[in-house]
Amino acid sequence: MSASGTAATGQVEHMLRQVAPGRHDAYEQLLHALAGSEVWMLLWQGAPGSPDAQYGNMEVDGYGYAPCVTSAQELAASGWNRAHELVPGLEIARALYPDRWGIWLNPHAPGGGVGIPWADLRRIATGLDRMPAGPLRLSEPALEIPQFYALLTQNAHRTSAVRSLRRAWVQPALGSPYLAIGLDLYDSAPASVEAVRAMMHQTVAAVPDGLPVCTVTMSDTYDPVAMWLAAHARPFYDREAHAAPQAAPSHQPGYGYPPAQHR
Repeated sequence: MSASGTAATGQVEHMLRQVAPGRHDAYEQLLHALAGSEVWMLLWQGAPGSPDAQYGNMEVDGYGYAPCVTSAQELAASGWNRAHELVPGLEIARALYPDRWGIWLNPHAPGGGVGIPWADLRRIATGLDRMPAGPLRLSEPALEIPQFYALLTQNAHRTSAVRSLRRAWVQPALGSPYLAIGLDLYDSAPASVEAVRAMMHQTVAAVPDGLPVCTVTMSDTYDPVAMWLAAHARPFYDREAHAAPQAAPSHQPGYGYPPAQHR
């Protein structure tokens, strides 16, 4: 391993020791370190690169994880006597999150190691700074901003690509809360996307100063905000006006994350 690789591995293990319940800042730094490092994936069968190679697997609170270790020293300490392969953190994140699998770092260590759920592997794969830090707390917005909603509804009705709009109040584990608008579109053709972008640009003038507003695409089945909106939020604009009743919105952890005590 190169000197830079060794340094990255050292950073992962340093941050791993800092992670504790409530230490979302340390956990976020661990994710950043993982994105630039490598992990030793434990193979249950097959050899590295072979067609029949298969990672080990474990389940915690109904979520699947592939066990791995963070260094050659931890590999030796684990007592693992089957094959393994060295994989960049970014690469393993891209490989596992689409199947909703996470990774579990050093499960042999005192305390049981640390699990990285698939939702955070997706953040690593797509860019940690592009998506809010979880677990997310989501609820129906309590903000009284009728002018914004009225203008947004009016502009959506004029934008034929929009089927419906939903809304959520999102509180990330780190950073400021914000209003999320879920966009349900008839298609994702470039012309439709551009029309919706123009619609939002025309509407932001009615947003109160200091209120962050973001959009999510309802067709993104991996986005925890879109998942929550689909399950818990009735459209506040529905072009076809036949929204079925939904369960009452409630505060709860974001989708894709285990309960907080296992983080």
